[in-house]
Amino acid sequence: MASAIKKIGVFTSGGDSPGMNAAIRAVVRTCAYLKVECVGIYRGYEGMMEGDFKVMDARSVNNIINKGGTILKSARCLPFRTKEGRQVAYDQLKKAGIDAFVVIGGDGSFTGALTFNKEFNFPVIGIPGTIDNDIFGTTYTLGFDTALNTAVECIDKIRDTASSHNRLFFVEVMGRDVGHIALNAGVGAGAEEILIPEENLGLERLLESLKRSKQSGKSSSIVVVAEGDKTGKNVFELKEYVEEHLPIYDVRVSVLGHMQRGGAPSCFDRVLASRMGVKAVEALLEGKTNLMVGIQDNTITLTPISKAIKGHTKIDKELMRVSDIMTT
Repeated sequence: MASAIKKIGVFTSGGDSPGMNAAIRAVVRTCAYLKVECVGIYRGYEGMMEGDFKVMDARSVNNIINKGGTILKSARCLPFRTKEGRQVAYDQLKKAGIDAFVVIGGDGSFTGALTFNKEFNFPVIGIPGTIDNDIFGTTYTLGFDTALNTAVECIDKIRDTASSHNRLFFVEVMGRDVGHIALNAGVGAGAEEILIPEENLGLERLLESLKRSKQSGKSSSIVVVAEGDKTGKNVFELKEYVEEHLPIYDVRVSVLGHMQRGGAPSCFDRVLASRMGVKAVEALLEGKTNLMVGIQDNTITLTPISKAIKGHTKIDKELMRVSDIMTT
């Protein structure tokens, strides 16, 4: 594979997600396989500006495929948003002899990479790493499957105590702008109601649903709430609202929070990360740039980063229909 690229940088940026380490491993080992030098860039764009680099070989990524988080660390970097900051980063890359980079992250990370490419004609390829599954151009992002399994496992445990005490639990999961985690975890865990940003179901519908659950003989209920739900109330306000209008319920709240980001990645995320990492390096060596690696119909694809950050993922209407039927 002939290419002018001799040294590729790899880094993680933005919020961490399970599978990032597996993707780093895939990039490093693909570089080793294709006889290209690989450099790890620590702390994202911040480390790029500071020249925090480390040469990585196949053995330097031993035993990380099963680890959550990111060995290269992650940070948000305000100075990189300025032209002066990006110039500093470019100078550091050229000083280290880095010819191209692979960025593993989400919208913000990709926007930075796109701007950097336009200013310096620097080859970049993105790998979508975010548990929210909110990147256009890929059916799944790295970490989504693991976060789902974590959420379902937690909800299963909560249901045990809910049924023991005849309680109603509001369980908040991550998803400020999209409800993919809430919808899938809610269906998978058998929630009685699911509240997501894409659909404003309204408080009255929620009350009616809970009344029907009680009348049908259910002694406990689970309501999964995405943190960006459009009812206009946060999960604690929802608790107070239900207690005020349906005093028959003993209501509790559980916010799963950042535990959804942690933990060993699922097999699905490990395999996906491996496939994406290989494709990212191959794309750079083929002279491609400004593309994001994704998966659609179980095929690894390339989507322009500009489309990935401007497009919107859509909630699965069929799954919503299934959810409505299952909550009967």
